[in-house]
Amino acid sequence: MDRRSLRNLDLLFLLFTFLLLAASLIILSTASINVMKSNPFHYVETQAVWILTGIVIAVVLAVIDYTKWQHFRWWIYGFNLLLLLAVIFFGDTAKGATRWIYFTPSIGIQPSEFAKIFMILTLADFLVKRKGRLNDVKDFIMPFLFILVPMLLIFKQPDLGTTLVFVAIFIGMMFVAGANPYKFGGLLLGGAVIVGIALWLHFSQDLPGWLQWAQGMPLPLQDYQLNRLIIFMDPAADQTGDGWHILQSLWAIGSGGLWGKGYRAGTQGQLNFLPEHHTDFVFSVVGEEFGFIGTITLLFLFLIFLLRGVYIALRARDMYGMLISTGIVSMFTFHILVNVGMTSGIMPVTGIPLPLISAGGSAMWSNMAAIGLLLSVNLRHRRLMF
Repeated sequence: MDRRSLRNLDLLFLLFTFLLLAASLIILSTASINVMKSNPFHYVETQAVWILTGIVIAVVLAVIDYTKWQHFRWWIYGFNLLLLLAVIFFGDTAKGATRWIYFTPSIGIQPSEFAKIFMILTLADFLVKRKGRLNDVKDFIMPFLFILVPMLLIFKQPDLGTTLVFVAIFIGMMFVAGANPYKFGGLLLGGAVIVGIALWLHFSQDLPGWLQWAQGMPLPLQDYQLNRLIIFMDPAADQTGDGWHILQSLWAIGSGGLWGKGYRAGTQGQLNFLPEHHTDFVFSVVGEEFGFIGTITLLFLFLIFLLRGVYIALRARDMYGMLISTGIVSMFTFHILVNVGMTSGIMPVTGIPLPLISAGGSAMWSNMAAIGLLLSVNLRHRRLMF
C-alpha cells in the first residue's frame, strides 16, 4: 500500500470504532461480572484478547487492496460452503442448535459469523458482473440462488438470526447494484405478504369456514423458534418459560430510568435474572445501569459509525468497493436494529448479538474483518495521479 493513501484514512470512522470497542470493555466489566464466579473478569479479559487480535485482522485486511479478492471469488465461495458443511457433520450441538466447531473443549469458531463476510466479498463481485442487467424479475434469480445455498446451510443449523442477516445483506447490495427498485421492491413486498399470511394461518384460531383447511399451516421453523414468535406477541403468556427473556429485559431497561441505577448497581443483570446478559441481552444491562442517557449515547456512537460507513461506500472508487461497503453497513445496521429491537420487546428474540459490544470471539473477529475491508475501500477511494 502506498503511504500516500494514508491521507484518505477516515479518522472519524476510526475514532468511533475505538469508542465502541472501549464501550464494550466497560459494559462487559459489569455485565459479565457474575457470570463466572471463579473468575469475575473472564469475559472482559477474553474480549480484550478478541479485540486486540481483531485489530490485527482489520489492519491486515486494510493493507490488502480489496480488489484482489475478486480473483478468488469462487475459492472463497467454496471455502465458505465447506465450513458450513463442516458444521453439519462435525459441529457441536448446544441448546438445540449446531453452530460451533470446537478444536479443543474450550476453543472453537462459529463459521456462520465468517460466512457473512465471505458472502459480502463474493456477492459483490457476482453483482458487479451483472451491472446493468438487473432490470427484470428473472434477472434476480441467479443472485438469489447464489446466496441461497449458504443461507440454507445456516438455516439448517438452525440459525434463523444469521439467515435473516443474509437477507438484509442481499437486499442492500441488490438495490445498490442497480436492481429495478419497483420490481425488486414489489417482489420483496410480495414475499413479506406471503410470510405474513403463512404466520396468520399457522397461529390463527378462528379462521373463516372456507379457510379451515389451512388452519395450523406448518412452517419450516423449530418449535422453540415458533414459541419465540408466540411469546413476542404476548410475553406474559409464559412468564417462567420462553417469555422470561423478554420480560426480564423489559424490566431491566424500564427500571433504569433517565440516568440508570449505576455501574454494577443493577438487579436483573447482576443477580442473573436476565439471561445471556453478556451476549445477546447486553443492551438491557446498558439500559438498567446507565439509563436512557447511556442507551442514547451508545446508539449515537453506532449512528456515527454507520454514517461514516455510508460515506465510505459513496466515495468508493468502483462498484465493487461500493458493494462491499454496502453489504457491511447493511450487516451492521440489521444487527443493531434487531438486537436493540428484541431487547426492547418490539422484535422477536432471534439470538443476534450487538456488534462490537457483545462478548464473543467469532463475532468480534468477523466485525473487525468487516471494518478492515471498509478501511481498505476507504484508503483507496480515489486513484493517486502523481
